[in-house]
Amino acid sequence: MGNVLVWVIWILAALACVGSGVAVISFTNPFYSALALIGNLASLAVLFLLASAEFVAAAQILVYAGAVMVMFLFVIAYLGGRADAPFAGGPQWLQLGSFVSGAAIMIAVIVALVTKANDGLSSSADISRSFGSPAEIGRLFLTDHLLAFEITSIVLLVAAVGGVVLALKTEAESEAESEAS
Repeated sequence: MGNVLVWVIWILAALACVGSGVAVISFTNPFYSALALIGNLASLAVLFLLASAEFVAAAQILVYAGAVMVMFLFVIAYLGGRADAPFAGGPQWLQLGSFVSGAAIMIAVIVALVTKANDGLSSSADISRSFGSPAEIGRLFLTDHLLAFEITSIVLLVAAVGGVVLALKTEAESEAESEAS
């Protein structure tokens, strides 16, 4: 009975993931698209939980569905209608490049699925039980990858300060425009 329940949850999460992904690209309002993306990230976290990747599921919710999506929603609210579809009706090469990229990704997925179905992939590696655990990830962050971890935090801080500076500059430009008219 437990195995059936896992499959039901997996199917529901997969359908929610695909459905919210389609909603992200089909909504014309960017705010609704961002909300659908939050649903997509949450259903993806459920799929990670079913794959016994608890740390990745927690990071998915806290980092992406939490912090990053809140930032997206603030940017959408700040820009309003000015950011709606900046590339709509753009050059033909941009549309062709998008189509070629999508086709290449689809071909790669089909090749991987056919190779897996024909047992053409190599045998699985011997992975220790602690691989991917929060303790192991924390140990790696604080020993082997400490410099990269700290550089990343500084780059994110600079990006946040740059966003504020750009927003202030845009606000000053709009005030100058309103005074000129």
